Amino acid sequence: MMNVMFAGNSRVFDGILTCALSIFRRSEQKCGIHFYVLTMDVSHIKPEYTAIDDSAIAFLDRVAKEYHPDNCFTKIDVTDLYREEFDACPNEDAYCSPYTLIRLFADRLTLPDKILYLDADIMFNRDIDLLYSVDVSGVEYAAARDHYGKYLVNPHYINAGVILMNLQKMRETGILTRARALLRAKKLPFADQSALIRSTTSKLLLPQKFNDQKFLHKHTVVRHFSKRLFWLPYPHTDNIKQWDVSRVHRVFGYYCFDDILYEYIYLRKTYDKEIKQNER
Repeated sequence: MMNVMFAGNSRVFDGILTCALSIFRRSEQKCGIHFYVLTMDVSHIKPEYTAIDDSAIAFLDRVAKEYHPDNCFTKIDVTDLYREEFDACPNEDAYCSPYTLIRLFADRLTLPDKILYLDADIMFNRDIDLLYSVDVSGVEYAAARDHYGKYLVNPHYINAGVILMNLQKMRETGILTRARALLRAKKLPFADQSALIRSTTSKLLLPQKFNDQKFLHKHTVVRHFSKRLFWLPYPHTDNIKQWDVSRVHRVFGYYCFDDILYEYIYLRKTYDKEIKQNER
């Protein structure tokens, strides 16, 4: 069994669905995948910060099982943990959202010793096993360099959107405990990512193909649709996500994901129809 972890609110459904479909369609699944979705309700911060619905998890679970009978989705509500650890902390208004912080609860949850954390704005271009099979037995985690951070901050500055975690060792070293303490103590430039990097005692640097944040090559395993810099028609940043299919075509010129994205469009319409029927 492989183990994959996502984190987010009710708005991550499109990302999780597209990412999961990319795993199913680009991988030769020899075993099931257990997807854990960490979520919470912190609507006291912003009204839209609500937990992902049980109906969404049930739908994702149903889709997953169509690809392999042992695939499954499990929702883990960490609202109480968040309020215990981070309520009113200096990083609640993190650069993305407080949901970026909750991956750092992994050591306090009942999770397997090896788990792959993924941001929701990710698509697999090749088999997930190429990443998951990496040996992390001697380190806390494995991650690739951040595309911009490796130039602007440090050559070994990692991007925390793709982390292959050795939770057994992380619990032994206390890396996540230290990271959470840092987040409570002071404002950090990139919140969870900064805290994780500063608390690390051992890591494995992965090739960029495991977290390509700017380009898509034939050898790319993971394409991360994070915010990036565009030079034309003038220097600017944009944050194009994979479920914005028309912009993926128009701006990036990507058509290699169409089998995944067209299935996503069909499934999204199916899910919306089911929700409307249940509301009657």
